[in-house]
Order: sequence, then C-alpha cells, then structure tokens
Amino acid sequence: MSVSLYMDHHVPKAITTALRLRDVDVLTAYDDGADQLDDERLLQRAHELKRSLFTQDDDLLEEAAKYQRAGKAFSGVIYAHQLRVTIGVCVQDLEIIAKSADENEMENQVIYLPL
Repeated sequence: MSVSLYMDHHVPKAITTALRLRDVDVLTAYDDGADQLDDERLLQRAHELKRSLFTQDDDLLEEAAKYQRAGKAFSGVIYAHQLRVTIGVCVQDLEIIAKSADENEMENQVIYLPL
C-alpha cells in the first residue's frame, strides 16, 4: 500500500505539481481549505485524512514531538529544511516514500529529508 501525502501551506507548488506528474497521491492544505489552520489542527487534519504531512515548517516538528511525547496518534510527518534541501531532492525522496512505504509504517514517525 502506498502513502498519501498532505502538503503544508508552506510547501512550494513546484513540489506538489512534480509529485502529481509522478502519480503520487497529494492533497494540499489549500485544496482542503485548511491553509489557515494552526500547526496542531493541521497535524490532526492530516491524521483524519490518513495522510502523512509534508512540511518545511520547524514549528510543526515541535508539534509532532509533543504528540510523540504524549502518545497521541498522527499519520506521520516528513520534514525538509527550506534552504538545505532542493525542490528536486524533495520530489525524489517524497516519491520514494509515497510509493514504497506503507501508511502503517509512517504512523507516529518523523522523517527528515534528504533520505
């Protein structure tokens, strides 16, 4: 089974577009009408949709860490630093994750790009 991705509103459109061209299941916070949600609610929304959340927002990492410490379930967070990971590397690594991982493997995990 593949991993469905949920894109934080900070993610460049080029990443989303490239992933869609590669047949990766991607939903953006904008598409979902969730672009104004705070970090905690965005993490909850991704979990409701059973999608791993891709972000370049450091604050979302802290929110995921709070969830891990509290034992609260979430559908996974994938993080790439805005300045240290290129769009091409993000696309390549996200495609690998989406097509080779299982959604159960992503539960309550934080993955850092590049792989």
